Amino acid sequence: MKPSDFDALRQGMVRRQLAKRGVQDERVLAAMAKVPRHLFVPSQSRSEAYEDCPLSIGHGQTISQPYMVASMTEALALNRKDRVLEVGTGSGYQTAVLAELVDKVYTVERIKTLSDSARVVLDSLGLSERVGMRVGDGTSGWADMAPFDAILVTAGAPGVPSPLLAQLSPGGCLVIPVGAKQMQRIEIHRRDLSGELTKESSTSCRFVNLVGRHGWPKGE
Repeated sequence: MKPSDFDALRQGMVRRQLAKRGVQDERVLAAMAKVPRHLFVPSQSRSEAYEDCPLSIGHGQTISQPYMVASMTEALALNRKDRVLEVGTGSGYQTAVLAELVDKVYTVERIKTLSDSARVVLDSLGLSERVGMRVGDGTSGWADMAPFDAILVTAGAPGVPSPLLAQLSPGGCLVIPVGAKQMQRIEIHRRDLSGELTKESSTSCRFVNLVGRHGWPKGE
């Protein structure tokens, strides 16, 4: 396919899958219209890159459905100067969307091969200066860079990891899929300026497991 073909598919994705389904944040829609999702999937899957579904990226992991990326990002209500932590770099697609919206994203991935591949694509898009990357247990967050104005978890957890809540700034927002391995709901946790936390539940979803000390045990 030609670059212009991918461009047309991406614009159609934004119109049909995102805007028509209720995503309203113009900055989020613009970021989704800009970031080339096809570069973050295996070459054999590029013709499917703008369909409304997750796709395998190897190692038992997936690139999330575009609607989920957009709706979870919208829930964070990001400002340009926000410091964002992403737990689960995966392909790097969600990372790139975040990097279009804020000046600094910190992202943690437990699988080194995926982190390395994501870095290559992010570098090719000129986003590397906005993204700090590390390989490790994302359920423990990134204490050295905390606190964060927003935290986005891209895998399903049995509960909210306590280190992530501890690293959330006053006025901040954490978005995470929580529930059983086969089905979760998006939870949105907000900390007000006095430090008090509130929670609301949103869309039902199914993500890969959040593996780590404060998530699901590896191999289960």
